[in-house]
Amino acid sequence: MRPVIQQATLTSKGQITLPKAIRQALGVTTGAKVAFELRGDQVIVTRAQEEHADPAIGSFLALLEADIRHGRHVGSLPDELVRAMLDNLGKDVDLSEEIEGSVDL
Repeated sequence: MRPVIQQATLTSKGQITLPKAIRQALGVTTGAKVAFELRGDQVIVTRAQEEHADPAIGSFLALLEADIRHGRHVGSLPDELVRAMLDNLGKDVDLSEEIEGSVDL
């Protein structure tokens, strides 16, 4: 996947408008929230994750994210799963939808 590089102008109030290509790549529209992470002299902009209603699951997901980000405890994903995840990137998910087929846990 090619990187999307765009520029934005900072206003006197410290505001920017996310360029259309960036909004589209993140899958955000009006009213959506984005998160900013400072890494050295770079700012990483991501679509903000909604807090999970269950604090235990929210804490687990935060721990999992940190482990993935730092390359700890989480091994490589199977190629088939990676392809499926990439195919579904940016698609809306209906969590109440029935799961088709068998699920191995």
